Amino acid sequence: MPRTPLSLNVSDVSALARNLRKGLEDYGTIPGHVEMLNLLAKAGGYRNFQHLKAVREESCKKQAAQFDQKRVKKATRYFDLDGRMNRWPKKENQRMLCLWVLWARLPARTRMTELELDEQLILNHSFCDHVLLRRWMVDNGLLTRTQDGTEYRRVEATPPAEAIALFKML
Repeated sequence: MPRTPLSLNVSDVSALARNLRKGLEDYGTIPGHVEMLNLLAKAGGYRNFQHLKAVREESCKKQAAQFDQKRVKKATRYFDLDGRMNRWPKKENQRMLCLWVLWARLPARTRMTELELDEQLILNHSFCDHVLLRRWMVDNGLLTRTQDGTEYRRVEATPPAEAIALFKML
């Protein structure tokens, strides 16, 4: 079963802890994985884990349906006909859309050295500043790196709906 990132937003952490403790006391023994998921979901105000997933999926579908088509169309201007990024956007919201495209072209679940990452970035842009791209991707949470900067990894996340629309246009 694939693991889908799923956030649990709780307005009152104290109530979450109280409900979780009560659920664990009622259980008597240490609950299994599925039971623990259900306890967490119930403590967060949902009927069970399936209810939490259904609510989140519905929320994601609504967000996917609502995005700024103009913004996506403007972002295509930063890419040439081969799909390479040809200049750095001045506006940050445009930068993030463009960075999502570069993120999508990096190998998933793979450790890369700085040199390997730079090669990937160089292949996907033409304005000769892969260091800027690498730094922005790390600073904005699209990549992680070790403290000494020798190893990089793409952060697995769900791109925003606008970024997915931009992928399709390129």
